[in-house]
Amino acid sequence: MLGAFLVVAAAAMAEVDGGVTPLSEGSGSTVAEDARLQAANAAELVGGVTTAASAFTLSGAAEAFYQWNFNEPSNGITAQRGFDNRHNTFTVSNVMLDVQWDYERVVGRVALQVGHTPSSYYLAEPGRSGAAGVNGTGSELWKYLQQAFVGYRFPVGRGLLVQAGLFLSPIGPEGIAVRDNWSWSRSTLFFALPYYHTGARASLQLTERWALTLAAYNGWNSVVDNNGEKSVSVQASWAVANSLAVSLLYFGGVERPPGAPEGRAWRHLVDLHTTWVATPMVSLLLHLNGGVEPHALGLSGWVAGALSARFSIRPWLFAAVRADVLHERSGAAAPFFFGVDAVGSATGTIEVKPHARVSFRLEYRRDQATAPLYFRGAVEGDGLTRPWVPTRNAQDTATLGVTTWF
Repeated sequence: MLGAFLVVAAAAMAEVDGGVTPLSEGSGSTVAEDARLQAANAAELVGGVTTAASAFTLSGAAEAFYQWNFNEPSNGITAQRGFDNRHNTFTVSNVMLDVQWDYERVVGRVALQVGHTPSSYYLAEPGRSGAAGVNGTGSELWKYLQQAFVGYRFPVGRGLLVQAGLFLSPIGPEGIAVRDNWSWSRSTLFFALPYYHTGARASLQLTERWALTLAAYNGWNSVVDNNGEKSVSVQASWAVANSLAVSLLYFGGVERPPGAPEGRAWRHLVDLHTTWVATPMVSLLLHLNGGVEPHALGLSGWVAGALSARFSIRPWLFAAVRADVLHERSGAAAPFFFGVDAVGSATGTIEVKPHARVSFRLEYRRDQATAPLYFRGAVEGDGLTRPWVPTRNAQDTATLGVTTWF
């Protein structure tokens, strides 16, 4: 999920922002090819196909925010929000340093990070013990590494790029870097779906507008696999530069650990998102996602959607709105995500860019669930020996954030 936003949205933002290029751009081919391959989050699927003057590119970014939760929870936690999850405190969200190269058909990327964000999204990384001469593995080992992969571009057709390593997830249009998104916070869908994968992928430019990527991964959020099965993915993207982009992706595999009561159940996910630059002033994004998992205890599944709009008011002033909802059914099985029937949110964001590489955002958001998921006032528990006890079905927050990049 890191990388440039859909290329048409990125192109629109670049036009009104004075030509700022996305963080995910690196070095390589032609502008037209870059636009097509970046369409529908393909910047991270075929990374390195861009137009930088040098074969080696160094970039970086820093993000920080202050948030007020109107529930005023005593534990200081804004629950179920992923990265912007601390009440009444200044937080360094993420600091990133990114090196990319594209030299004589060899491509690669190493992106390092530290902060609140990576510590949050690596929480699902499987922990495994070591042995004599063998290190253990878990979130503390990997959280400073955002991406690390190498690849080779074969002269097949319009271009075949084969890569292996650690990638941010191609599922969904939102990215890890705040500047690649329209709002400061990510949608409910982003927090529910996987953040990263380890494996190999091959991307082929089929025509001027079509690109196809096939991949095999360890699974959801696992640098080191937690079971003996692998997951597979296929994504087709179509784009008309500066106008419309569409992505359709299938992801499938066994994602539960060995010994789970659900058995070795195969999980099927389908993801669709499209961005339309309706006018130079207005861009729209629709994201739909759903999945099913037949297992020994029955059938589990979910369906989710998000609709966003971004408005260019002045060359330095923007506004964005978003609404999302996720319905989940787990039955007797362990829940996929939140463990309640439905979770949703409504978000409004004002963005001010006093400089081409600085963004200030003020955001108001309301989260709503069909059962208590959020904290308010004096919260029972200590978070260690006794888990915190959620008591509210809703929470409202105001967030002021700043991000800068080079």
